[in-house]
Amino acid sequence: MKIYSTRRRPHRPARIVLADMGKQYPGAAGYAVDGVSLDIAAGEFLCVVGASGCGKSTLLRILAGFETATKGSVAVADEPVTGPGPDRGVVFQDYGLFPWLTVAENVAYGPKQARMTRDDIRETTDRCLETVGLTRVRDSFPHQLSGGMQQRVAIARVLANRPAVLLMDEPFGALDALTRTGMQAELARIHRDSGVTVVFVTHSVEEAVYLSDRVVVMAGGTAHGSAGHIREVIEIDLPGERESTTPEFNDYKRRIDALIHQGDRAAA
Repeated sequence: MKIYSTRRRPHRPARIVLADMGKQYPGAAGYAVDGVSLDIAAGEFLCVVGASGCGKSTLLRILAGFETATKGSVAVADEPVTGPGPDRGVVFQDYGLFPWLTVAENVAYGPKQARMTRDDIRETTDRCLETVGLTRVRDSFPHQLSGGMQQRVAIARVLANRPAVLLMDEPFGALDALTRTGMQAELARIHRDSGVTVVFVTHSVEEAVYLSDRVVVMAGGTAHGSAGHIREVIEIDLPGERESTTPEFNDYKRRIDALIHQGDRAAA
């Protein structure tokens, strides 16, 4: 299944490089995050986990361009990140949909702002709605949908802008367990189909192991008395179709859980 119009191609999946990145907020005695160096391959699915306050969301906001690093460098597709851009789509826990627009109108909003042709807007909207399985509710309004369906609209709206990078901050945190499991499977499929680079922040270790190629474990943070930093990066060597009940899956969970708790002890 193709997601995008053949007449207007998406941004190519982008490599992300952070070199000794640090962030200190005005008036703060220390850094919120410091010494963060990462090389994220184009098309990779990277999850970031860690205790509350370790700087996960700060890292994501800097990648999005909503905040500026105090030190070091951040580049997407070899271009320095100096602010938000259409090459990076962001999905938050709160869906951020326009309540006065229908599902289809929400998805079409970005392409219209980009002044795409009417045919491209229609084709992009149709394909993105098909991708997230919401064609039948295209004329509904957000308040008429479940939380899981609203989050699918939010993902479709971002995909309609043809991003090279998809940044996701606890996007499934407010969903019930069953809906969350279904959304994880949907996102894994969307990633396989689109090839977009994904950086996904989560508190759920199981979610991280299920979704990612690599898991970044962060520790510290101002809430723990030290700068947030990368404790370890774990490569997930599991098949694409993953079962959370296998011994290998649970070995990864235990290892990452131990690193998170170890990071807390080290920061205490």
